[in-house]
Amino acid sequence: MRALHDVPAPAKLNLFLHVVGKRPDGYHLLESLFVLIDWADTLHFERRDDGQIQRHDLRGGDLCGGDLPADDLCVRAARALQAASGCTHGVDIHLDKQLPSGAGMGGGSSDAASTLLALNQLWGLHWPRERLMPIGLKLGADVPFFLGGQPAFVQGIGELLTPLAVPARRFAVLKGPAGLETRAIFSSPLLAHSEKSAIVAGFPAQAKTLENLVDGFGRNDLQPAAVAISVEVFEAIRRLDASFGNARMTGSGAAVFARLSGAGDDGRDERSLATLLQELPAGWTGRICRSLDQHPLRSWAG
Repeated sequence: MRALHDVPAPAKLNLFLHVVGKRPDGYHLLESLFVLIDWADTLHFERRDDGQIQRHDLRGGDLCGGDLPADDLCVRAARALQAASGCTHGVDIHLDKQLPSGAGMGGGSSDAASTLLALNQLWGLHWPRERLMPIGLKLGADVPFFLGGQPAFVQGIGELLTPLAVPARRFAVLKGPAGLETRAIFSSPLLAHSEKSAIVAGFPAQAKTLENLVDGFGRNDLQPAAVAISVEVFEAIRRLDASFGNARMTGSGAAVFARLSGAGDDGRDERSLATLLQELPAGWTGRICRSLDQHPLRSWAG
């Protein structure tokens, strides 16, 4: 195998996010429900035999850029897997970036996870998922979720995953031009904390009640701090709430989502979101997304 093309790296949404404590090293302990959605970056991989690892950007079909900084997550993922496996192959990674940056949708982490899964195939390693997980966690707290490959109740700093069969849902997602600095949110005096663990409060629940909890459970404890920092987050919540109701911030980024009801096959939700975007200044982005019951690359690790 010399190349893998059109490899997806889907985004995620946090249907709720509770801050339940803090570790001695300063990392906050979280509980959240992560779901995958069908908004994704696309990557292309071409194996090299000289051991070199390079990433390039694809924009408008043209190759631009060249080597990117060593802290690029795709490059770091490839180098970490290369070091752990002793593989002598290299790779050219071409990224078609579709997900907005600073959104809290896990775009960089998803790119890194798809890189690990793709190179597991391209380099002929065929490692089980359990062997990739420690590499992923060192790259970022969200990477293990994308390697896990399905909706999950997430605890700790992102490393403790309980897979769940979450009912299919549609979402309107909206983000302004600016991102958010995660450090500023977690250091804000407005950062909320949940007094009870989600498990104590009734989540995860049995399958017969899970649908109700998915639709109405919890909140995002980072939202009060984010709204105080970013007028765009405030405006996104206000606009989505007026159009669809139940708007909520996802993750620690600037994207906001609203859960939609019904199949939506008549296009009314798409038209409503398009109208909303036309009313906003340039630089805003959004789309109607569907949840995924599993990662498109889930079978690429045992």
